[in-house]
Amino acid sequence: MGKITGFLEYKRQDEAYQVPSERIKDYKEFTIALQKSRLEEQGARCMDCGIPFCHSGCPLGNLIPDFNDKVYRGKWKEAAEILHKTNNFPEFTGRLCPAPCEEACVLGINEDPVSIENIEKNIVETAFAEGWIVAKPPKIRTGKSVAIIGSGPAGLAAAQQLNRAGHEVTVFERDGKVGGLLRYGIPDFKMEKQIIDRRLKILEEEGIIFKTNAHVGVNIEASQLKENYDAILLCGGATVKRSIPIDGVNAKGVYQAMDFLKQNNQYVDGLIDFDKIISAKDKKVIVIGGGDTGSDCIGTSNRHGAKSVTNFEILNKPTVGRPAHQPWPYWPMKLKETSSHQEGVERFFSISTKKFISDANGNLTGLKTVEVEWIFKEGERPQLKEIPNTEKHWECDLVLLALGFTGAEKTLAEAFELEMDFRSNIKATTKNYATSQSGIFTAGDMRRGQSLIVWAISEGRQAAHHVDTYLMGSSNLPLKDENDLPRV
Repeated sequence: MGKITGFLEYKRQDEAYQVPSERIKDYKEFTIALQKSRLEEQGARCMDCGIPFCHSGCPLGNLIPDFNDKVYRGKWKEAAEILHKTNNFPEFTGRLCPAPCEEACVLGINEDPVSIENIEKNIVETAFAEGWIVAKPPKIRTGKSVAIIGSGPAGLAAAQQLNRAGHEVTVFERDGKVGGLLRYGIPDFKMEKQIIDRRLKILEEEGIIFKTNAHVGVNIEASQLKENYDAILLCGGATVKRSIPIDGVNAKGVYQAMDFLKQNNQYVDGLIDFDKIISAKDKKVIVIGGGDTGSDCIGTSNRHGAKSVTNFEILNKPTVGRPAHQPWPYWPMKLKETSSHQEGVERFFSISTKKFISDANGNLTGLKTVEVEWIFKEGERPQLKEIPNTEKHWECDLVLLALGFTGAEKTLAEAFELEMDFRSNIKATTKNYATSQSGIFTAGDMRRGQSLIVWAISEGRQAAHHVDTYLMGSSNLPLKDENDLPRV
């Protein structure tokens, strides 16, 4: 490393935010970037640790110390080249990944870890600004064709990799625009959609074909794809939303979080009027679920002009610091405060919703809850116990269920006559991502279940290697080895 003592000389410095009162006026990204000289100092904090545990924390195996060193030295173009060796879309992960690499950073044992995610985002943004990211079509075509179903991060990563191998790649997307949950699940204030569009322009220039409003198993026959393509890769995600089995769940005013977020993204994109979407304006909103999706609902509700926003989480309130049973370098379940939480919300933990209450017309008017505690016994699953005499009534006009997903939809499995596993994912081998039907593969959340964007990109890259091997007998596409380190 160029600055051996950098981690002793510089403290972690993160990019700033616009104040909440200003940023909730629109849906634009609101981060304020650090000066380039400050970012180079942050790169200098990477401490020549000998064994970079950040590699094991990153599902992509990003070469983090290498690009940090280049940033420190001011060699931004070389940093961008290193970053893109293992990550097709650092502009996505640099905004949306929860950064498990930072939790595994050796410096994080007793100091603030290196700001890896922010450095990554600034590398790729510099590369776009300088014109270093350009289309690189393959020089030779193999004559083989691949159909990819789903245009989320797994599908897009696989498409670029397989196109690089020289195959003719067509991506089928059931929605009207490409991007999957990147497009219709992530609010614009976390990632504006022109970030997707500029990368899609590169992919199209490289020769990838995108077909939208193409719902395989509904308006496109699976048999047609099997006849016209040499291999098929399913990247449809885990999109079956988890509900809550209690009385009143069908009341008018109880909605799934992803329906709320998708409609708002369509409104921001100019595809639908505000009065046609699920609106939080002037409403008492309760968001059930404490994860990132719940946080996105909080930020969106405040931008709508909600009267109040409350958040319920059935789990215990996490500790502020790393829990003792989740030591470094493992991912810790710590209390997370997002930018959306800072914009206005009252949070409650260890609380369970018992019943939704509606008026004579079926409109939601409130809900009932009870406080709970978790009983932990060694060798047994945690048990949930209600605390007597803690029932409470809450007034609300809108409830958003941000409870995650239970697995993949059955449409593709039925269309291609594929097996599903006990977790409602399409069954595929860990070895080569192959399904029960020859020539059909699957990757991303559809294979592994609901997970992180960085895992989706990793899955797409891995699957591309195996599809290429199936088509050609061998592959030169990169593949992570048994130690989860990339071969590039």
